Amino acid sequence: MAPLLSIRDLHKSFGRKEVLSGIDLDLDEGESLVVIGGSGTGKSVLLRCILGLETPDRGEILYKGAPLAGANRAAFLDGFGMLFQNAALFDSLPIWKNVAFRLLKTRSRADARAIALEKLARVGLGPEVADLMPAELSGDAQRAGLARAIAADPAVIFFDEPTTGLDPIRAARINALIRGIVEETGATAITITHDMTSVRTIADRVALLDRGCVRWQGALAEMDGARDDYLHDFIEGRWRE
Repeated sequence: MAPLLSIRDLHKSFGRKEVLSGIDLDLDEGESLVVIGGSGTGKSVLLRCILGLETPDRGEILYKGAPLAGANRAAFLDGFGMLFQNAALFDSLPIWKNVAFRLLKTRSRADARAIALEKLARVGLGPEVADLMPAELSGDAQRAGLARAIAADPAVIFFDEPTTGLDPIRAARINALIRGIVEETGATAITITHDMTSVRTIADRVALLDRGCVRWQGALAEMDGARDDYLHDFIEGRWRE
């Protein structure tokens, strides 16, 4: 059976700077993959290539064994959700409309609001926040962003630095919510993060990017025993000259 998502020999440069230098990755259905690596190693560019926001210079991305293009890309995009870094809520919309943003295109206002309230409840936010504006949410924007990511019951969810800027308690809550949602729904997940606590909570499998390539990948349970000095430097936050 083909992986849900396959990335083969992916290259991407900006001018003379090569950011992706031959990425190879597979993601199985229902798996939670966490991509780690230092700043500038290509994590965000990889995500943008998968989403079609950047065009690779070389290589291919396959979804369910077929090139991620045309009708196949449309099907993929129709069934994905995303939690953006710092939530990226629409400032001019109340929380429930942020959560139901995609649903309002295909559902009645009443149905979309009901689903929004249900998803807000799933992330621990009550109906009293539904009509607040994002600026009034007082530190819980990321939970509202997570509710929006799962509003359409996506098959694939992307999490872009989900705990950036959060205090340790809120970060732990978001990590636990992500793990719980992935397990409950069977969704396939790709997370980009620098936060090793997130890695250990969310991941089934980990991929370490270095200089535009996958330097190491394996099951979370294999990570601490891996024979790779750079991986252990990254895990433990060690800096070497």
